[in-house]
Amino acid sequence: MKFGIRIPPPQMGPIGDPDFVVRYSQLVESMGFESIWTIDHAVMHAEYDSRYPYKTTGRTPLPADSNMPDPLVLMMLIAASTSKIRIGTSMLILPQRHPIILAKEVATLDTYSKGRITLGVGVGWVKEEVADLGQNFTDRGRRANEWIEIMRSLWTEDVSSFHGDYFDFEAVLSNPKPATPGGVPLLIAA
Repeated sequence: MKFGIRIPPPQMGPIGDPDFVVRYSQLVESMGFESIWTIDHAVMHAEYDSRYPYKTTGRTPLPADSNMPDPLVLMMLIAASTSKIRIGTSMLILPQRHPIILAKEVATLDTYSKGRITLGVGVGWVKEEVADLGQNFTDRGRRANEWIEIMRSLWTEDVSSFHGDYFDFEAVLSNPKPATPGGVPLLIAA
C-alpha cells in the first residue's frame, strides 16, 4: 500500500516559508510517504456565489486569505530538497493555464526531478476565478481535453503538430521531453 500526503493547508502550516516547506518535505519523505501533493488556485475570493462541491455547506474550507503558492514553483522547491518522493498536483486547474507553456514547465520539472512528477488536473469550480482570468466557465471541460492532447503531443513527439478548436500549430519542437517515458502521468479529477 502507498500513502501520499498533501502540503498542509495554509491554516495548518506556514507554507509560504520555504524553510518550512523543505523541512516538511524531507520529513514526509523520511517517514516513507510515497508522494506529496500541492493545490492550485490563481486567486481566492472573500465572497463568492459558486458552490464548493466537496462540502455540504458549499463553502471551501480554505480561508480566502490563505497563502497559496503556485503549485509548480512549490513542486520545484520540493523536488530540489528531496530525492525519491513523488510530487504531484491535487489538482492543477488545467484550463486556466496556457497548454504549450504548461507542457514545457511540467516537462522541465519532470526532468529536473528525475521523473518524480504526477500532474493531477481538474477544471475548477469557482466561476468567479475563471471570470477573473477572462475565460469562459462553460467550455472549461472541452479546453481541458484539448490541453491534455496538446501536452501529450509535445511530450512524446519529436516534431508536433496540432489542430484543435482552441490551438493550431504545425511542426513545432518542444524540449526537454519529460524524464518519464511516454510523458508525465496524469490524474484527472471528476
